[in-house]
Amino acid sequence: MQLRPYQEEARSAVQAEWEQGRKRTLLVLPTGCGKTIVFSKIIEDRVKQGERVLILAHRSELLDQASDKLLNATGIGTALEKAGSTSIGSWYRVVVGSVQTMQREKRLSQFPKDHFDTIVIDEAHHAISDGYQRVLGHFDEANVLGVTATPDRGDMKNLGSYFDSLAYEYSIVDAIKSGYLSKITAVTIPLTLDLSSVSQQAGDFKASEIGTALDPYLEQIADEMVKQCADRKTVVFLPLVKTSQKFRDILNQKGFKAAEVNGNSDDRAEILEDFDKDRYNVLCNSMLLTEGWDCPTVDCVVVLRPTKVRSLYSQMVGRGTRLAPGKENLLLLDFLWHTERHELCRPAHLIAENSEVAAKMTENMEEEAGTIFDIEEVEVQATQDVVAQREEALANLLAEQRKKKRKLVDPLQFEMSIQAEDLQDYVPSFGWEMAPPSQEQLNALEKYGIYTEEIGNAGKASKLLDRLNKRRDNGLSTPKQIRLLERYGFRNVGLWSFENCRSMIDRIAASGWRLPKGVVPREYQPS
Repeated sequence: MQLRPYQEEARSAVQAEWEQGRKRTLLVLPTGCGKTIVFSKIIEDRVKQGERVLILAHRSELLDQASDKLLNATGIGTALEKAGSTSIGSWYRVVVGSVQTMQREKRLSQFPKDHFDTIVIDEAHHAISDGYQRVLGHFDEANVLGVTATPDRGDMKNLGSYFDSLAYEYSIVDAIKSGYLSKITAVTIPLTLDLSSVSQQAGDFKASEIGTALDPYLEQIADEMVKQCADRKTVVFLPLVKTSQKFRDILNQKGFKAAEVNGNSDDRAEILEDFDKDRYNVLCNSMLLTEGWDCPTVDCVVVLRPTKVRSLYSQMVGRGTRLAPGKENLLLLDFLWHTERHELCRPAHLIAENSEVAAKMTENMEEEAGTIFDIEEVEVQATQDVVAQREEALANLLAEQRKKKRKLVDPLQFEMSIQAEDLQDYVPSFGWEMAPPSQEQLNALEKYGIYTEEIGNAGKASKLLDRLNKRRDNGLSTPKQIRLLERYGFRNVGLWSFENCRSMIDRIAASGWRLPKGVVPREYQPS
């Protein structure tokens, strides 16, 4: 099987992490980008080296999917470790295992601690739970690969407590631009749903209370769906089975062909097949279809199970991001959820690189509720708005800092000038990144002319030094050149070359440290 370029990069990156001694690493791929294919090829590489591999998951659908994809992509068969099935004595070198079964002491003790050389965890955001940790602790010498859809920083911080590194990440924006996922549009529906009385459980909203809060709005939501997605193939996520069943009935009264599935549905496979064959055009479920189910022709998703957890939100939306013949885009219906205390995941959180841009995207979309937006275009505008706000705040900050007449350059000024949003928004994820900067790092930064008192951790210092080294090698402006020329009013000096900066500084010096005649700093562009 021929892998896509990013899949091949991911495959190589994971192997490189293990070769360099980082035994527990993460692979982040958006839903629909072939994560199962990628880890299947990685498993094939390990089996060729004579290793035994365990694929660990928490749901039967994920185990079946992994086993099928591995066989189809590589020809490698698997043994099953689940309930009454055991892999003990099997000649297969790959085992797919249910974590609920594997974590039991009686089952786990049958395996020597060195039985598996490599462990792959599908849906790795579950890996820090007690059951997974019990299994991983038993096989503590194995290389571990955790695979997950795009997590937010909160998820990464939690995963960073176990995993040593992030081997590879492919963003949903890159996947859409490269044509591997469907374009996403969103419309904010001007219907305010009140969640202010809903309490929390395990870090998210309590499902039973969401159902109660949602109930009075179901008729209105159905009316909005008639306006927005009557001609689309839609999946609706709801908090409770009874709410899902009630909403199915309301939708059918409005003219939809709606079905409902839940964990106790005896005819679940038949309903899913009928939906796939367009005998239904709406499928309601109470969080059953977040993992292990694919229907590429879905082109509308309605999230009526509000959540603070980005990985969960991404999984719901991911049911509609796959490509299909004739499918132009995925439409998200985004309702105005009123909550006094907690920020919810909204369409903006799928692609925004930071919470500031996400908030601005959401604000811009709410100002024009009822308009269908391409969320990539909204993200571009919101980013520009945020940059403008930051520049204004930076100008005020620099006005105060000039009074101090520092000899060194403020790192924020440097980052803004070179337009390095990744440095501005950096948050450490792994243990070594969170440690204070070393004296060697501080000395190196000061040698470059960077004021170091605001460099709070080793990860930020490392990224900053790496950027400075690359800029030096590429002949770009230095921090001191940036500070001097921007003091004269020149803009975006971080994008100038070293030689262009030196030439202008020489001209200013020759003019008695005054601007040369005819030079307008705010309009000047180096040749």
